[in-house]
Amino acid sequence: MAPMGDVLHLLVILSLLEKGNAKVGDFKAAGATAPGDIIIGGLFPIHEGVEESPNISAPHEPQCARFSMDGFTQALAMIHAVESANRSPVLTTLGISLGYRIHDSCSDVTTALRATADFTQDPTTDCGGGANTSNSSPPIMAVIGATSSEISISVARQLNLKLIPQISYASTAIILSDKNRFPAFLRTVPSDVYQTQAMVQLLSDSKWTWVGVVTTDGDYGRSALDSFVSQATTSGICVAFKEILPNSLTSPKSESAINQAAATLHRNPNVKVVVSFAKPTQMMYLYQKLRSLGSGERVWVASDSWSSSKEVLGEMDLPDIGNVVGFSFKRGNLAPFTRYLMNLSDINDVIGNNSFLKEFYSLLNKSGDPGFGSSFTVPAEILLNNSSVNLVFNVEMAVSAIAHAVADICSKKDCKTPGNVQPWEVLGALKDSCFELEGKNYSFDQKGDINLGYDVTLWRSVKGVINVLDVVAEYHPNNNNNSFSYTSGNTNNLTDLRDVVSVCSPSCEPGKFQKFAQGQHTCCYECINCTENHYSNNTDMDECLSCDTKTEWSLEGSSGCTHKTLEFFSWQDGFAVALLTLAALGIVLVLLVGALFLHHHQTPVVRAAGGPLSQIILLSLVGSFVSAVFFVGHPSSLQCKVRQVLFGLSFTLCVSCILVKSLKILLAFQLNTDRKDVLRRLYQPYAIICLCVALQVLTCTLWLVLQSPREKATVFTTTVLAECDEGSQVAFGVMLCYIAVLALVCFACAFKGRKLPQKYNEARFITFSMLLYLMSWLIFVPVYVTTSGMYLPAVEMVVILISNYGILSCHFFPKCYVILFKKEHNTKSAFMKNVFEYSRKGITDSSSVSETSVSQTEGYRISPPYSISSPSFFMSPPPIEPTAPQNCWSVDQNIQSIDPATHCTVVDHGVFVTGQLTRPHRLRRSMSL
Repeated sequence: MAPMGDVLHLLVILSLLEKGNAKVGDFKAAGATAPGDIIIGGLFPIHEGVEESPNISAPHEPQCARFSMDGFTQALAMIHAVESANRSPVLTTLGISLGYRIHDSCSDVTTALRATADFTQDPTTDCGGGANTSNSSPPIMAVIGATSSEISISVARQLNLKLIPQISYASTAIILSDKNRFPAFLRTVPSDVYQTQAMVQLLSDSKWTWVGVVTTDGDYGRSALDSFVSQATTSGICVAFKEILPNSLTSPKSESAINQAAATLHRNPNVKVVVSFAKPTQMMYLYQKLRSLGSGERVWVASDSWSSSKEVLGEMDLPDIGNVVGFSFKRGNLAPFTRYLMNLSDINDVIGNNSFLKEFYSLLNKSGDPGFGSSFTVPAEILLNNSSVNLVFNVEMAVSAIAHAVADICSKKDCKTPGNVQPWEVLGALKDSCFELEGKNYSFDQKGDINLGYDVTLWRSVKGVINVLDVVAEYHPNNNNNSFSYTSGNTNNLTDLRDVVSVCSPSCEPGKFQKFAQGQHTCCYECINCTENHYSNNTDMDECLSCDTKTEWSLEGSSGCTHKTLEFFSWQDGFAVALLTLAALGIVLVLLVGALFLHHHQTPVVRAAGGPLSQIILLSLVGSFVSAVFFVGHPSSLQCKVRQVLFGLSFTLCVSCILVKSLKILLAFQLNTDRKDVLRRLYQPYAIICLCVALQVLTCTLWLVLQSPREKATVFTTTVLAECDEGSQVAFGVMLCYIAVLALVCFACAFKGRKLPQKYNEARFITFSMLLYLMSWLIFVPVYVTTSGMYLPAVEMVVILISNYGILSCHFFPKCYVILFKKEHNTKSAFMKNVFEYSRKGITDSSSVSETSVSQTEGYRISPPYSISSPSFFMSPPPIEPTAPQNCWSVDQNIQSIDPATHCTVVDHGVFVTGQLTRPHRLRRSMSL
C-alpha cells in the first residue's frame, strides 16, 4: 500500500488527466513502433477525443485531448503480448519476430482513418511519424483494433481493399459478424447479440419488465439498442424510454442530451432498472446530474463498454447511484502483465519509440514531485487502479492468434524476405488456426468471433473503495439453456437484487386479467376481475378462461372453476328417507293383509271384500308402492321409464278391480229390472279388468315408443339438477286422466250403493277411497306444474302413497279389524241378521203407504221386500220368519246370475232377495211366489 503522501500525489495526477491538459501536439512522436519480420498494426484510443474547431476552412489534423488510461493500458498490453510472443517457442524456433506500429485513434473516426492510411500505404512511402526507424516502412500484415465499433467499421472497410486482417479486442457491433461486408474482420469478443441476450435473460429471471435504455449514438450504441429491444420485446420486457447520447463528448448537444436523459429518468420513478450502452464518461456526467435532481436509487445494467470502468463514479459514492450489474469480457491471468507494468521505465531508450509512454510520464512529472518519475511502482498502480484491465486478455488473444498464424505460414515459406508474405495469407491462416493461450485452445468461428461468454460483475463498496471485479456469475451463450452459472459464495449477491420491483403495472393476480389500452406498452395494463363463469389461474393472464358452464361455475374474480353441485332427490335426504319408510311400510302391510285374507279366504268378510279380486288389488298395491321407490336417487333413463309405467299399470289394475266390485253391488241392488238381463250378460269381471288394463298398456306402449321419459340435466348457476323428463306430457296426462276416469266411474257406481246394509256396504269404502284419490291428484296437478327442483319427484311420490294408503285403509283395514277383533261378526248368521234388520226397517217404513195403494194390491199377496233363504243364520228368531222364495236358487259365491222369472238375485253368503234394497216408499211390487 502506498503511503499517504503517494496517495495525494496520485489524486493530483488523476485530476490533471481528467482536465485534459496534455495534447498530442506537445509531442513529436505520434505512435509506438518496434521492428520485426512481420509488422502488426495497432489502433488504440490513447485519447478520449479531439479538440473541436469551430471554423474549418481547410483540411487539417485535429489535436487529440484528454489522455485515456484505458486506451494506453490496452496499447501496453499489445506491446507486452508482442514481446512475449517473440520470446515464445512458436516464433523462436522459426527464427522470426513480430514488430508493431501503433497509432492513436483519439476516439475519432477521421483520426483513425488517417492512421489506417499508414497501414495500407505502399512500403516505399514514409509514414511520417517520428518513431519510424527508416524511410521505408515494412507492410502491415494485420491490425489489432479498434475499441469502438464505429471506428472498427470504418477502418474495416478501408482494410478490406487489401484484405488486411483486422482483429478487434472490444468492437461488438452485430453488423461486424457479416462476412459479406467485412470479410477481413475478426474479433476476440462475442457479438452484442449475445450480450443483449444475456441482459434480457437477467431481466427475465429477475422479473424486471419495465426498463429504460441509455445508449450512445453511433454504430455500437444503435446496434446494441436494436438488438436489445428486439429480444426484450420477445421476452415480454418493455422499454419505457430510450435516451441516445451524442457519441462525442465535445459536441454542443452533449450536455443538453445528458440533461434530458436525467430529466427523463427523474420523471419515471417506477423505472427501477436502466440498461446502459453508453461510454464511461457519459455515465459519470449522467450520474452527477441525477444526484443533483435527487433521483432515487436504481439497478444499472452496464454493458461491456463501462462495466469495469472506475472513472464512472468520479467524486460520488456507490450508494449515490444504486446497484450496478455489469457484463464484462472474460479475463485471463493478469500476473505477467502486472509484472510488465512494474518494470516500466522512462529512460530514453525505452520511450524513444513510444510517444504514448513519454506522454504518460510527462503527466506524472507535471504533478510536481520529481520522485514519481523514478518510481517503478506508482505508474503501475495508477494504470491498474484507474483503467479497465478486462480487455488485456482480449488483446493478448489477438496477438497470440497472429503469432500462430504467422508461424503456420513461416513454417512453409521464407518470411524474412520482404514481400514473401501477403496479408490475405495471414487472414486465411487466422481463420483456420487454433492457437493456445494460458493452457487453453481458441479459434475463430464461422463469423470470425471468439465467443467465451461474459462475466457478470456486481459493484460493491469496501471501506469506501469501489471493487468492480466482484464476479458473481458467468453467462454461457453456447449452452442450450443460455443460462447463468453462479460463482461459489456469490449467489445471494445477485439474487438479492430481485427484490427490486421494476414494472409498469403490478402483476394481475389469479382471478384477474390484463386489459391493455390502445397505444400503450404491453407491460402497462389494468387488472380487471374475471366475469362470472370465467377464471384465470396464473398471474398476468391476457384473458380469462371460460368454465364449462354445464358442469362448472365461478364467481367474479375467481382463480378457478367450482364443480356445480349435482342435485337430485337423494337416498340420504331426510324427506326421501321418510317417504321410503312409508313405502316400505305399505309393502309390508299389503303383504300382511294378503296373508291374512288368504288364510281366511272362506270367511264372509273376505268373500264380501271380493274374494280373489282382493288379492289382485293387494298385488297391484305392491307394484304401486314399489313404483314410488323409483322416484328416489339419481335418475336414469330406465328409471324414468319404469317409475311412471309401473305406477300407471299397477294403479290401473287396482282401480279396475274396484270398478268391478262397484258394478257388482250396482247389479245386485241398484239396477232397474228392465236392464238387469242385459247387464247380467255384459258383466264379466275378469274381462272388464283385462280390458281396462289393456287400454292403459296401449297408452304406455305408445308413450314409450313415440316419446319416452328420459334422464335430463337442468343446468342452473351453481347447480345441475338431475331429473326425469317425462317426454310426452300428453301421454303422461292421458295415463293419469285414464285412471281418474276409472276412479270417477267407481265413485259414481259406489255412490249409488252408499245406503246398502252395513255388511254389504263396500260402496262407502269405495266412495271414500276414490274421493281421496281424486282430491289428492287434483291437488297434485297444479303443484306439479308450478313446482321445480329436486323435490318435484317427492310431490308425485306423496300422492302415490296417499292413494295407496287410502285404498288400503278404506278397503282392507276395516275387514282386518273384523277378522282379528270382531270374529263374531265374521259369520253367515251375522250377515243374514244385518240384511233382515235392514229389511224389517223397510217394511216398517212402508206401513205409511196410502189406502189407495193397498186397494191397488188386492188379489195379490204383498211379499216382504227382502226374502232370506235361511232363517237359521240369525242369532235369535225374528218376529216374522220370512219364507224363502221357492223358485229362487242358491249358490254360495259371488253374483252369478239374475233369474228373469223370479227376479231373484243371487248374492254373497247364500242370501236371496227380491226387489231392490231401497227405502220403503220406493218399493216396487214383487212377483207373487
